[in-house]
Amino acid sequence: MTGPAFRFRLERVRAVRERAEKLAKQDLAQAISRRSSTEEELRATEANIAQAHVEQRSVVAEPGPISAGELQVRQSFLERIEAQRNGHAHELAQREAEVAESDAKLTAAASEHEMLNRLRERHRGEHDREAARVERNSLDEIASSRFGRSSA
Repeated sequence: MTGPAFRFRLERVRAVRERAEKLAKQDLAQAISRRSSTEEELRATEANIAQAHVEQRSVVAEPGPISAGELQVRQSFLERIEAQRNGHAHELAQREAEVAESDAKLTAAASEHEMLNRLRERHRGEHDREAARVERNSLDEIASSRFGRSSA
């Protein structure tokens, strides 16, 4: 004898929360990817700065005259690369904040989804206990009616 099947009334809400958690995971992964590419750009720019410093030192160390125009060109190049580095450093700070925000959203979404999963499992347990109780009562009633007939 089986009773009604288990039906969690908040299943649609749980499914929406599960989808929100998946989307939050994707957003976090994309934010981490953007942060990583920005870190790579920053490292490449810093390597370019180091190389430009080395080249500038080697030109200055060479014997012979250096034109003022060449020094200005080298200095403006160095300043442009340093400006790029500052831009990448600022962008990296923004990406870090983006990752932190995405992580917080994922934590909240996962918490909501987990809460609904626990609620569903609790309701399933209550349903199973009620079904077992009804079945025991039914079996007890069958046994007592048979016992009553056999002793009469």
